[in-house]
Amino acid sequence: MTQLTLIVFILAIVLNASANILIKASAYRSGEMGAEDFIRQLFNPWLIAGLASFGLAFIAYRHVLSQSVPLSIAYPIMTSLGFIIVLVASRFFFQESLDWIQYAGIAMMIVGLWLVASRMPAAN
Repeated sequence: MTQLTLIVFILAIVLNASANILIKASAYRSGEMGAEDFIRQLFNPWLIAGLASFGLAFIAYRHVLSQSVPLSIAYPIMTSLGFIIVLVASRFFFQESLDWIQYAGIAMMIVGLWLVASRMPAAN
């Protein structure tokens, strides 16, 4: 994996996690959505930013996969790191609580990521 591919992969991970956080922010800031609010919510800037982040993450991730990065390695790394980013961001931005079991899960995921990433092709 080239350094550019690694940078694009990191970008894809961050954009994907950011998309989830932004979509949560769109719901968090506007409250519940009734049928009459549907059109108004389509123009919610947090939602638009979240959808744009998903689109950019999709394009970046597709680039990574096109560079002969095995899907069996890329997908677990992308989802696990994204999960960790969302957990931490949820704690700080939305004051969602995390207990010791969740922190232990994050630690185990980091060990698992290290094991999976050890099989990733080296950066050139």
